[in-house]
Amino acid sequence: MLSVLKERFVEVARAVTPLIATVCILQVVVVHAPAADVLRFLAGSVLAVLGMMLLFIGIDIGILPMGRFIGAELPRKGSLVLILAVAFALGFATTVAEPDVLVLASQVEDASHGDVSARSLIYIIAVGVGTFAAIALLRVVRGFSMTTLLTVAYGLMLVLSFLTPPDLVPLAYDAGSVTTGVLTAPVILALAIGLSSVLAGRSAVSDGFGLLGFASIGAMIAVMVARFFL
Repeated sequence: MLSVLKERFVEVARAVTPLIATVCILQVVVVHAPAADVLRFLAGSVLAVLGMMLLFIGIDIGILPMGRFIGAELPRKGSLVLILAVAFALGFATTVAEPDVLVLASQVEDASHGDVSARSLIYIIAVGVGTFAAIALLRVVRGFSMTTLLTVAYGLMLVLSFLTPPDLVPLAYDAGSVTTGVLTAPVILALAIGLSSVLAGRSAVSDGFGLLGFASIGAMIAVMVARFFL
């Protein structure tokens, strides 16, 4: 376990170091923020490194193996409805807990002075991700063409972009970019790979991937569609 902790710490520290270095350079050359703010930034960076390290270890030893197991076990139940329900539930639940989504929703609520509820936005995004995760797994089971699904989904998204108020379109596209974060990505990927690995005629490579991009489209469409009902 100690070797795993050390390995992950080094990996995360290397990833975060350029950000810390950039901010420090800006502080010296351009910004000149108060010393208290700089110290808070450095303390927060240390906490972020430790938190990310523990998160990645948890994903490696728990979330990924369980996701693959669930994906491999579902076909043995012989129920397509169950597979779709589980895909929606996991897509929804992981999105609600996704840190990137929480940050976006909080920023939107602050910027709109409360006109857009953070909690409502989170649930809207989660419904979109869950729905499209279920559709993506339906494709794996039935063998539909991913190219066709992506063409239809992107076409719908483009049409909605012209029908949605201009100030909401950027938010919808940002919603799509934050959904495939550190929680949602490993769960959906593991589920799809586990499912495709036990289905005859399916490939873990060609059928197990592509779901994250498809699920992110669901988040964008959900935000734009919600405009017609809220």
